[in-house]
Amino acid sequence: MKQVILGGGLSAISAAYFLQEQTELDEILILEREERPGGLCRSLVKDGYTYDIGPHILFSKDKEMLSLMLSVLEEKNDLRRSNQIIYKGQYVQYPFENDLSKLPKEDLEYCVTNFVHNPYEEYPAGNMLQFFLKTFGEGITNTYLRPYNEKIWKYDPCFMDTQMVDRIPRPTQEEILRSASGETVDGYVHQLYFSYPAAGGIEAVVQGFMKKLGPKCRLRCAQNITSVKRQEGCFEVTVNGETIQAQRLMSTIPVQELAQVYDVPDEVQKCVDGLRYNSIIIAFVRTKEDLSGEHFAFMNPEKEIIFHRISKMDFLGKAYESGSATYMVEITYRQGDYTDSLSDQALRERIEEGLQKIGFIRHREDMELVNLTRHPYAYVIYDLNHRENMERIREYFGTQGIVLNGRFGNFEYWNMDRVIRESKKRADGGG
Repeated sequence: MKQVILGGGLSAISAAYFLQEQTELDEILILEREERPGGLCRSLVKDGYTYDIGPHILFSKDKEMLSLMLSVLEEKNDLRRSNQIIYKGQYVQYPFENDLSKLPKEDLEYCVTNFVHNPYEEYPAGNMLQFFLKTFGEGITNTYLRPYNEKIWKYDPCFMDTQMVDRIPRPTQEEILRSASGETVDGYVHQLYFSYPAAGGIEAVVQGFMKKLGPKCRLRCAQNITSVKRQEGCFEVTVNGETIQAQRLMSTIPVQELAQVYDVPDEVQKCVDGLRYNSIIIAFVRTKEDLSGEHFAFMNPEKEIIFHRISKMDFLGKAYESGSATYMVEITYRQGDYTDSLSDQALRERIEEGLQKIGFIRHREDMELVNLTRHPYAYVIYDLNHRENMERIREYFGTQGIVLNGRFGNFEYWNMDRVIRESKKRADGGG
């Protein structure tokens, strides 16, 4: 029996890793469009620097999957998180609500008063904004949570559901008052310590799984899929002009792209068209001096600054140190919006402006733009129609015998640990 997997990111490679144990499978063929596997877990190399498509780190409450990810690495660095929110020129330790004493006095009082006297806490939360107001009050919501989420999602949180946020713990009044009095409270403790490959960037995880694939697994890159058809007893996949037959099919490519090569009913296509997602620009920059301190990630809610987060690669270990400071800069956008229309030169100028404003460079000429890339699929947006749309899409492809997997294959905002867990589930269910 032959299994074909569309796409060659972490979800596809990890699925093949689990599927190869099935004795009924004679061959597992992975078809990847890019020149090398990895998807969003690829690491980019430019001028001797290695960096990722977004700040991937290895941590999880799922100890089994975390152990598996770490086991495929040749060597790792174990690190303590130091993430900062840059708010009105001050560093506030992430998460925001656990370091309120760093705020200006007026903002501090606004946050604390509206947390302690919160008129929204008894209401049910039907969308992201309502969840923030119910959980944190108006002050914390309006000073940080709302502007930052509007910036990263490019979407009004009134029209996003709670799937992204309903796992966030509600701080107690005691914790808020301790935070306001000057005590920094560590939050999200399962993320406090994390690991990262000692060399090679996060792609080392993908490469580690690749080395675990046996002889029945094959990977073909630079494969342009133009058609997928369901025939009696098999699927026919046309790729680079060749037709491949397989008894089983898993898709990890974006569901939008699957719908382009597979004939779906109009009502299903309407659901696919209704899915929302963000693209991302990743800029890798080097600065003349290191002015940011011993921290990893920096979040910024200010609308005037184009990037929402920057990550300091030097923090991740000796293989990533530059002698000054190197940063991975993230800018979300959506096809056809204002940011999408900006030229690389205009983006460079906006990044320089932002770095100077937050104090990471003294002068514009102190920043070197090493590389800038655009990635069309980055963040799944849980808008108010997401759940209903995906239920209909999954139901349809389920009737076709096509297994959906991966962040964009299944259209869920999954981290690496969850991607691998879902790959295992799908392999255990027959692939």
